[in-house]
Order: sequence, then structure tokens, then C-alpha cells
Amino acid sequence: MFHFADPHFLLLLLVIPLLLYRHFRRRRQSSGTLRYSNLGLLKSGQQSGLSKYRWVPFLLRMLALIFLIVAFARPQAGQQEREILTEGIDIILSLDISSSMLAEDFKPNNRLEAAKLVGAKFIQGRQNDRIGLVVFAGQSFTQCPLTLDYGILLQFLQDIEIGMIEDGTAIGMAIANCVNRLRNSEAKSKVVILLTDGRNNRGELDPVTAAKVAQAFGIRIYTIGAGKEGQALYPIDDPLFGRRYVPMEVQIDEELLQRVAEVTGGKYFRATDETSLAKIYTEIGELEKTKIEIKEYTRYTELFVRFVVAAILLLLLELILSQTRFRKIP
Repeated sequence: MFHFADPHFLLLLLVIPLLLYRHFRRRRQSSGTLRYSNLGLLKSGQQSGLSKYRWVPFLLRMLALIFLIVAFARPQAGQQEREILTEGIDIILSLDISSSMLAEDFKPNNRLEAAKLVGAKFIQGRQNDRIGLVVFAGQSFTQCPLTLDYGILLQFLQDIEIGMIEDGTAIGMAIANCVNRLRNSEAKSKVVILLTDGRNNRGELDPVTAAKVAQAFGIRIYTIGAGKEGQALYPIDDPLFGRRYVPMEVQIDEELLQRVAEVTGGKYFRATDETSLAKIYTEIGELEKTKIEIKEYTRYTELFVRFVVAAILLLLLELILSQTRFRKIP
């Protein structure tokens, strides 16, 4: 960035055309005369090649004046800098990987694959937030601790499969595991997004009790019930007849999930297909925005010294030339 701190001095540049006009007018009107007794010597003499450059000293003087006027206007070069202050959020994605997540009511994918796809898009849309991954079925374990390395996190998410853990739905233990990962966090906002398609039937800890522990640590839980209303088709691999599908009753304990969310100040959502699940993650992303403050400032460097030095050098050159090569007699 370049600007003048005192631009009103640039109005003095209007004087330059007047000085040029005055100079050339005087040259046309006034001329000196010399008397010679014999013009023979003058006729035989050769005109100096420098005579056609007699205007150079005046030009140097005008340029020096222009540089001085520009220096008075205080030219400055500015470098704009930006300071970004971010206040990230710590988020744990808790994903149910019990066998019921194989139900194919989230066409064209089953519930688990749909949850992985939508979760990956959610991760890719975050910035400056540490995100971790907890999976659960009959037990719960940490698939990926809190990290800013989203590439590694996405790889861990992709590697999730049904059967990694003994079957069941231990929602209370999943919440406890998430709390353990977030309890020492210094982030201003600590969030758990828990997705399940069943009822709590395993684990030593009741989900509501676990939610109260989370609330004590300032952790907010958003719960998502995944599955359409009524029945869903569940695949069964028969060694004789191959894969076949049987209807399975969708059993989501919505009352429990609502209670868990309310205790911690979160919210409960119901996802009946992949589109609604994507909208839920988008809404949660809007509710949990990272705080970003941007401070912009400009540092200026004074440039007037350069113009002053240039003007002095031009004046010295003009003085030297006018007293030597371009000296006038008389």
C-alpha cells in the first residue's frame, strides 16, 4: 500500500507548469548581444555539440523541485497485516457400531456407512477445532483421540466396521468415555455428538447418570436417533441361500436420548435417511461455530527521505553543470 500522509502539499505541483511557461517565454523574449570587430573567427569556428542540451540544468532544477514537493507530502509505503485469533471447539463424535447399524433404511447405504459419509463431511467442514472419535457397541473405546490432523481422523473413521466390538448398545459407557476424553480440555466449548439406533442394554453406567457427569464438566451432548419409523430391512447372510433381508423393528429410545441432551444443554435429533442426517450435522455445525476474531492493521514506512536525497543530488548536479559545461558568459 502506498499513500501520502499530507497530500495537500501536492497542490504545489500546479506551480511547475507556470515556471515552465515563464522560463521558455523569457528565453524567447530576452537574448544577449556581443560586438565583434571581425566575424571571420566566428564563421570558421564550430558550434559545440553541448549547446543543444542547454535546457538540462533547468530540467534538473524542476525535477529537484518536484521531488521536494513530493517529500513534503510525506509518501509512505504500508504493509497490511492480519492477526487471526481463533477460539476452537473440542468435539467428540460418538458412533454406534452395533450390528443393527447394518439396517439398510438409509438408501443407498446402511446406517453405518451413511453415518461415516456424513461424519466425514462434517469433519472436512471444520477449522481450528480438535475432533476425536469414540465408537461403541457392547463396550466403548476411543477410535481416535482429539486431534487437528483431520487426515488421520478421516482414515480412522473410514476403518470403522461392524464387529470391532462385541454386540450391544452401551450408551452410558460411550458417554463416560467421551467425558474422559474431554474433562481436561481447556476449550471454551466441549461437545459430544452421539449417534445411535437402539436402546441402552449394556454397560455398568446409566446414560442419564453419565450425562450428569458430562454436565458437571461443562460438556454439551447432541444426540441423534438413526432409523426410519416402523420397520427396516436387515441383511442376513445365509450360507445356503446367500444374502436375504428380514424386517426388523426400529427401536430407538428417544425419551432417553432427549433426556441426555436436555441434562447437558444439548439437543436431540431424529434422522430417518441420509439427507436428514446431513441436515442435522449442518445444524449442529451452525450451533457450534468456532469464534474467529480478525485484527487488521497497517505498518507504514516513511519514504520522504529518499525524495529529499534525490532532490539534493539533482540540485548539486545542476549547480556543477551550470558552472562548468553549461556556464553562460556573461
